[in-house]
Amino acid sequence: MVKEPPGGRWLFVLLGTIIMLCLGSVYSWSVFVNPLTNHFTGMGQTVSASEVLLPFSIFLAVFAIAMVFSGKYIEKIGPRKMAMAGGVICGLGWLLASMAGSVQMLYPTYGIIGGLGVGIAYGCPVAVSARWFPDKRGLAVGLTVLGFGFSAFFTANIATYLIGAFDVMSTFRFFGIAFIIIIALCSLPLTFPPAGYKPAGWTPPAPKPGAHVTCDFLREQMIKTPAFLGLWLCYFIGCIAGLMAIGISKPVGTEIVQIETGLASFLVGFFAIFNGGGRPIFGTLTDKLTPRNAAMVSFVLIILASLMMMTMAGPGTDYIYIVAFALLWMCLGGWLAIAPTATATFFGTGDYPRNYGVVFLAYGAGAIVGPQLAGFIKTASGSYMGVFPYVVGLAVVGIIIAFVMLKPPKPPT
Repeated sequence: MVKEPPGGRWLFVLLGTIIMLCLGSVYSWSVFVNPLTNHFTGMGQTVSASEVLLPFSIFLAVFAIAMVFSGKYIEKIGPRKMAMAGGVICGLGWLLASMAGSVQMLYPTYGIIGGLGVGIAYGCPVAVSARWFPDKRGLAVGLTVLGFGFSAFFTANIATYLIGAFDVMSTFRFFGIAFIIIIALCSLPLTFPPAGYKPAGWTPPAPKPGAHVTCDFLREQMIKTPAFLGLWLCYFIGCIAGLMAIGISKPVGTEIVQIETGLASFLVGFFAIFNGGGRPIFGTLTDKLTPRNAAMVSFVLIILASLMMMTMAGPGTDYIYIVAFALLWMCLGGWLAIAPTATATFFGTGDYPRNYGVVFLAYGAGAIVGPQLAGFIKTASGSYMGVFPYVVGLAVVGIIIAFVMLKPPKPPT
C-alpha cells in the first residue's frame, strides 16, 4: 500500500497550483510597461514600446526552450530539487531585474534568467500530478496549471498596489524574494509515487479508441509519430490565437470598442479567470472526450469568438468583446491542459517530462508568432480587427489536423 502525504494526493495539486501562481506572474507584464517606461525615461533614456515589451517575449521563449532540456533532470534529480532550483533562479531573475539600469538589462535578467527558472520548475508539479492521478489525470493536471493562468488576476493587482506604494524596481525586488520563499516551501513535499502506483479502489479501464496507451514512448520514439506532429501543430495554433488575444485585449477594448482605460485594465484581470478556469474544464473534457475531440471543441470556440469580433459594429457592442475575449483566453488555458494530458495519454508517463518539454516548444513558438502577427496586421491595416479572419483560418486548419492526426499512436517497436 503506497503511503500518501497528509491530506492525501490532492495536496500535490494544491502545492502545484501555488507554485504555478508564482511562475505565471509573467502574464502580468503589461502592468509593468508604463511604470518601467516612466522609470527609464526619468533617467534620461529613450524607451520604445517594442523595447519595453521585449523582456516578456524573451521570457516566454526561454521558458519554452528550457522545458525541453529540463525534462530529463526531473527524473534524475527528482521534482522536489528541480522545482526548488527553478524557483530560486526565477526569483533571482526578478531580483536582478530590480537593479537594471536600462531596459536592455531586463533582457538577460528578467527575460533569460527569469524565463530559465520558470522553464526548469514548470514541469515538476505537472509531472507529479500526472503520476499521482492516473484515474483523473486531465482534472489533476488542469487544476495544477490553473494557477499559471489565474496568476495575472492576483499578481497584476498586487504589482499595481506595490508600484503605487513604493516604485516599480522595489516591486521587482519584493516579487523575487517572495517567489524564492514560496516556491521553495511548496516544493518540499513534491515526490513521485512508486512505479505501478494505483489509487485505492481504482482499476485501469480497458483502452478505448483515442484513450490511454498501454506502453510508454521515449522522446526519440514519440517525435517520429504522426500523433506527435498533430499535437504539436494543434498546440501551436491554439497558442497563436490565445497569446495573440492576451497581447491585444486592452488595445482592442480601448481603440475599437472604445471603453475607458480603467475598465479595459479590469477586464484583462477578468479574462485571466477564464484563462485559469479553462484548464480544469478542458482537462476534464480531454479525459471524457479524448484529446482529439477536446481539441476540436477548442477550435470551434475560437472560430465562434473570432466571428463574433468580425461582426462587431463598434461602440456599444462591448458585451460581444467581453464574451469573445473570455472565450479566447479560456481556450488558451484549455490548451495548457489538453496538451500535457494528451502527451501522457498518447505517449505514457515513463518519459513524460522530456516528452512534454518537446511538445511545449509549440507554446514558445506561438508566443513569438501570435503577438508579432498581430503587430504586423495592425501596422499594415491600421486596426487589430484584421487579426480575426486569420484566426478563423488557423482554427479551421486546426480542426482538420486534429481530426486526421490526433489518434493513439502504434506501440513503439
